[in-house]
Amino acid sequence: MALLSIPLCVHADGAREIQVAGRTLTFLDGGPSGKVVFAIVFDPSKPASVAEKDEVMSALGSGMAAGGATIVGKPVEAGAAASAGDVGAFYMTHGVNYAAVGAVAKSKKTLSISSDMACVQSGACVMGVAATPKVEIVVNSATAAAVGAKFKAAFKMMIKEI
Repeated sequence: MALLSIPLCVHADGAREIQVAGRTLTFLDGGPSGKVVFAIVFDPSKPASVAEKDEVMSALGSGMAAGGATIVGKPVEAGAAASAGDVGAFYMTHGVNYAAVGAVAKSKKTLSISSDMACVQSGACVMGVAATPKVEIVVNSATAAAVGAKFKAAFKMMIKEI
């Protein structure tokens, strides 16, 4: 008798989720323009984190247009987040130490995004994005305020705030 193997979690679609995350920049009051570097934060000891980083970097390619901005990715190991340099956002892959990287993002007053909603619920991330099975965007209002991220009213009607 064969056993059916059911995954305990749904695999994130890094390519689609970075596209959703990029589009949200157009809803920031005073949002960025020109080249915007996203630190794609990953844990090299966790294969799923590395795979998500690879998907995101591939999707970004040499740059992804988002309104007046062009997003480029910079892979950053989670332990090196504090030395990531001047980045427009930290995109945290599944499995990184959200609290540590979130603290770095807050100290730098930088947007933090993840496809893992647990990051948003914990307050380590400003925004969580999911593209599968449907687009869902969740914003942690307190964390957004802590980094000075203000979203346009039209965006607030499309998202869930916690």
